[in-house]
Amino acid sequence: MTTLTAVQPVLPRHRYEQAELTEAFADLCLGPDGDHALLRRLHKNAQVSSRHLALPLERYGELADFGAANDAFVEAGVDLGAQAIGEALQRCGIRPDEVDLVMSTTVTGVAAPSLEARIANRVGLRPDVKRVPMFGLGCVAGAAGIARLHDYLRGWPDQVAVLLSVELCSLTIQRADTSTANLVASGLFGDGAAAVVAVGDRRAQAGGLGGPRVRASRGHLYPDTERTMGWDVGASGLKIVLDANVPALVREHLGVDVTGLLAEHGLGVADIDTWVSHPGGPKVIEAIEQVLDLPADALELTWRSLAQVGNLSSASVLHVLADTLEKRSPTPGAPGLVMAMGPGFCSELVLLDW
Repeated sequence: MTTLTAVQPVLPRHRYEQAELTEAFADLCLGPDGDHALLRRLHKNAQVSSRHLALPLERYGELADFGAANDAFVEAGVDLGAQAIGEALQRCGIRPDEVDLVMSTTVTGVAAPSLEARIANRVGLRPDVKRVPMFGLGCVAGAAGIARLHDYLRGWPDQVAVLLSVELCSLTIQRADTSTANLVASGLFGDGAAAVVAVGDRRAQAGGLGGPRVRASRGHLYPDTERTMGWDVGASGLKIVLDANVPALVREHLGVDVTGLLAEHGLGVADIDTWVSHPGGPKVIEAIEQVLDLPADALELTWRSLAQVGNLSSASVLHVLADTLEKRSPTPGAPGLVMAMGPGFCSELVLLDW
């Protein structure tokens, strides 16, 4: 099994209460004639109390176009990504030059060279480190990234692999878009990054490295759902695509996906000791609780993450995983499940042994 030996969440230092962000978005994007009452209602319904931003709030009015926003994404993303990788490696006592593969994921900006290439020399990765940049997976990529690290390390059990997620959702702000999807997104998504250090079986044994172990994973791409979630890319940048049908898709598919994966390993929903779920939004979390008939406190850390930092796209489930390791005491050897859903529309499940 692959061992997740360190999970390091990182947040930008600029933190704002939701009410302040609501008024700033109204001023910047709606103007005096916009529907401010609808915006306030949608932001309140997001159940987010505060969020962190890549830039100071007053800087967003200076972002004249997609180019300026993307330049800010690259600059802030490199800083946050380097911090996340450096602190994650330090946490587990692995040197940067021991990393054999680095995988990066983002869906909120474009960088070529990709973020992990810009970060590699800064943090001390080897020149021959294998690089796998991923774009387009969105919210599902935290779980999918862990699954792909596991796929790699099954073939290279002596090696070390790192997953980096950097999502700066605030920099995708669309000033001319007064759609309900954009108003909802402007109250839900925040900025953050995270890094995961994973090691193969033989490396974990040789180094005495502990942490949750990946037993298996399952992904599911749902047909004819491409317009459920994602971006329309145009001259103004990344314009949100967000369908209100997401909770219904969760109810339709997730229970079957979860029970199918668990059954392959002789398990049922009641056997899962710890649930680590991406905080897609209140209605999505409620749909997960309902379709799996989870105990009232099963997703408490997911709800808490949503309230404290908002939805961080791919980084969110990694923040919840870090919170679980820090704030919970899972039974050693008991099974846990990491789950996320995202553009495609799709899901990714990762079965863990604590």
